[in-house]
Amino acid sequence: MNELPFQDQPPQTDRVNAYDEKHLAIYVRLLMAGEEGADWREVVEVLFGLDPAREPDRAKVVHDSHLARARWMTDAGYQHLLEPPMQ
Repeated sequence: MNELPFQDQPPQTDRVNAYDEKHLAIYVRLLMAGEEGADWREVVEVLFGLDPAREPDRAKVVHDSHLARARWMTDAGYQHLLEPPMQ
């Protein structure tokens, strides 16, 4: 389970931000789970500690928004990992 606090949706910036850096391991695990065909409900429960049966809408938003940010990281965001962090 995720021990870091998380937002329901990661901040959407045009470069890697502090939230992204803190949650990079979660992003990687989300991408791996997607590649393995894991059920999103199981993934959100394991990675975020959310019960999709009790909070289905929130769980789906958390999963989908973080997965989208993880995909952005693989498409564009990784380029910023070598640059100085945002203030």
